[in-house]
Amino acid sequence: MPDIEYLKKLALRGAVNKTVKVSSSEFHKHTGDSSKTTARKLKQMEEEQLIERKIVPGGQLIKMTEKGIEILKNEYVEYSRIFSSEPDILELEGNVLKGLGEGQYYINIPGYRHQFEEKLHFVPFPGTLNVQLSETSSALRNRLKEMPAIRIDGFNDGERTFGGGNCYPIKVEGIEAAVVVPDRTHYPSDLIEIIAPVKLRDALKLKDGDRIVTRVKKQGMEG
Repeated sequence: MPDIEYLKKLALRGAVNKTVKVSSSEFHKHTGDSSKTTARKLKQMEEEQLIERKIVPGGQLIKMTEKGIEILKNEYVEYSRIFSSEPDILELEGNVLKGLGEGQYYINIPGYRHQFEEKLHFVPFPGTLNVQLSETSSALRNRLKEMPAIRIDGFNDGERTFGGGNCYPIKVEGIEAAVVVPDRTHYPSDLIEIIAPVKLRDALKLKDGDRIVTRVKKQGMEG
């Protein structure tokens, strides 16, 4: 199991976004271990590909890898569940982003549209609202998997095969909607697509860059 404490201390020194210089003789004061143990653990973290490390005069240059960052994000998600005042509600916030127009194309495909109407109980506006999650919400996004999902099955229309995905019922400023998560996507993990029975940009008077908050509830969407 990776040493979370070491990852946290490195992250607090800025190693998530940049390369930082660390000496074992100085860094051990922050970990409570001896300098020898600290040097050994940092070497082990490099071998486990949690950090990138280069030995230089006076210490070592260290930057956390995506693997190391992901471990800290998962730790954050667990703490958020422990200390959340509403543990059954997942709140994701971010900024409205201009889409590529793909949402309109896919929503209008009958094989998808009929399932949206039948399973979500609303006729979706032909288009999606793209939201780029904040750094905090991006870390929490994995909690979507704990929420009740509505399955949208893949299908073949006789010409090509279309993949499936999950929909997660949400509320956006009181409006019933759903986050669409395809099984396969080229979008980054900090981007979510939202469908709703209305054009959310117009209904909520949104423009690119505006902040928006979505709320996902574990047991239905009452309240």
